[in-house]
Amino acid sequence: MTSLSLKNVCKSYGTVEVLRDINLDIEAGELIVFVGPSGCGKSTLLRMIAGLEKITGGTLEIDGMVVNDVPPAQRGIAMVFQSYALYPHMTVYDNMAFALKLAGKSKAEIDTAVRAAADRLQLTQYLDRLPKALSGGQRQRVAIGRSIVRDPKVFLFDEPLSNLDAALRVATRIEIAQLKESMPESTMVYVTHDQVEAMTLASRIVVLHGGDVEQFGAPLELYERPANTFVAQFIGSPAMNLIEAKVTATGDRTSVVMSDGGHADVPIASLGSDKDQTVKLGVRPEDLTVTDSDDFLVSADVEIVEALGETTVLYFKAQNGDPGLIAKLPGIHQIARGTNVRLTAAADKLHLFDSNGKSFLYR
Repeated sequence: MTSLSLKNVCKSYGTVEVLRDINLDIEAGELIVFVGPSGCGKSTLLRMIAGLEKITGGTLEIDGMVVNDVPPAQRGIAMVFQSYALYPHMTVYDNMAFALKLAGKSKAEIDTAVRAAADRLQLTQYLDRLPKALSGGQRQRVAIGRSIVRDPKVFLFDEPLSNLDAALRVATRIEIAQLKESMPESTMVYVTHDQVEAMTLASRIVVLHGGDVEQFGAPLELYERPANTFVAQFIGSPAMNLIEAKVTATGDRTSVVMSDGGHADVPIASLGSDKDQTVKLGVRPEDLTVTDSDDFLVSADVEIVEALGETTVLYFKAQNGDPGLIAKLPGIHQIARGTNVRLTAAADKLHLFDSNGKSFLYR
């Protein structure tokens, strides 16, 4: 089993700083997902681990050994790219065997490794086919199998599902999860911009933004206790609602009031200096419910109704400078456009963020 450690890792292209002081300890056997918007540096960070990009500053350790200057081929790493990069004139068997042939392995060793990987990935019946005779999902499995046969210390996945359609993405995502379960000792690092992939596959998630690590933790930790407003709105779909509020009482619990008369008593501690400060109250769309009571969190006019059967999604008109709220209600609700609706949520589902966007829980 192999661990990774990144200490104060930086990357610059001339005067342009792409990544700043990245500190991560990845435990052996984990599946770590780097997630973030386009341009945040996640693929660059993966390529630095692979040795395809030079580290500008800091150190990268694999199993306790600094590998900053170790060539990619000697790091014990296999990488699966966004494009399948299969040799079109070679069969599935030959594509998977090619790296082992270059390494000088015997025919018996190659055959054993290829057939074991093909069996694990359900590719045995396709070994004699050319890549053009395979679906997109099958081609991606061949690319993964080509990495498995090398028995690497670390697997790196660079947005491997981006070229697949929606149905294939779901199927292949499940296959990758099953692959990880069948290889519990393998350490995997996976890059995606899709937070659904991150939430469903990861042991822990690294949220990157603007070259910095915003938060590093288990999927549900990021969902339930986001460190700041960026993580709060990036993890979860639809994104968390952020409502401007004023602090009216502090202590072990924090009371806030909204401009429309809504209020909340949040079970999150605050400082005396927070009193009368303007903050952001966070609540996820799926945690909101409709109420007729005068004891409500917020009220707004419905602008769009999406009746999806299993859920009804309400989009509300923007007000007081805040983006329009979104409520995701279970089941079918007959609510007309233009209706003024009062919404509430359980107190333990509420979040508080200061004027800098930092969660009260992490101050």
